[in-house]
Amino acid sequence: MTALQRWRDCLAAWAIPAGIGQAESPWVLPREVFVRRCDRQLERREGASLRLAEEALGAGGSVLDVGAAAGAASVPLRGVTELVAVDGDAELLAELIRRADARTVLGHWPEVAPGCPVVDVVVCGHVVYNVADLEPFVTALNGHARRLVVVETAERHPLTALNPLWRHFHGIERPEGPTADDFADCLRELGIEPRIESWRREPAAEHADFDTLVEVTRRRLCLPPKRLSEVDRALRRLGVDPHRPPDLGSSGDDVVTLSWRPSVIH
Repeated sequence: MTALQRWRDCLAAWAIPAGIGQAESPWVLPREVFVRRCDRQLERREGASLRLAEEALGAGGSVLDVGAAAGAASVPLRGVTELVAVDGDAELLAELIRRADARTVLGHWPEVAPGCPVVDVVVCGHVVYNVADLEPFVTALNGHARRLVVVETAERHPLTALNPLWRHFHGIERPEGPTADDFADCLRELGIEPRIESWRREPAAEHADFDTLVEVTRRRLCLPPKRLSEVDRALRRLGVDPHRPPDLGSSGDDVVTLSWRPSVIH
């Protein structure tokens, strides 16, 4: 089995198991989390992804942000002469243009790639675990960069943070991957040898309050509203700080940045 096939199979394993009720969609998109991440990055300017992108921009250059959300991967960058942001969520793109002068493209990569310009630096933050078919996705990233492609992702699939809770509430085991190492293997299979830097983001509150985290987690676990208090207790037993509620399920604090100079993919 190839690395790309293993990647697809690992992601397919995250489907909600048969027999688990889904009165509400468990695939929650907590927009406020992505907005807070952009604002926090504007303030902190942390991590390898920002540093590498700015080094490639030098005195100035254009940037394409794929899966931009509110712009955490691109809005804080210095030296940007032109910014194009792609995302499938219009509300998040609206948040981005409140924070930066940007052209936005509503849609999903790589379907919208033909309408996007070739730029100096392509950035893509916390998207790849949503992409089952990596080859056209990566090929389009590679084909739109003149200087550098920078992909930031959690060290492992972010939903693994919920695995102890699935075990507690449903008595089932959920997948443990894929991981950033698996993504790197896929890149190598495509003829790309990435530069890899692992780093840890400074922990911060991602939800407005603990109650919001409890509600989002309840939905992700496919539990009815009457079990909110149980989810509250389980999160506290798991060691979640009620005063600094993270978003379990969108990314963790252990981060990996993979970057490469654009090349012909074979």
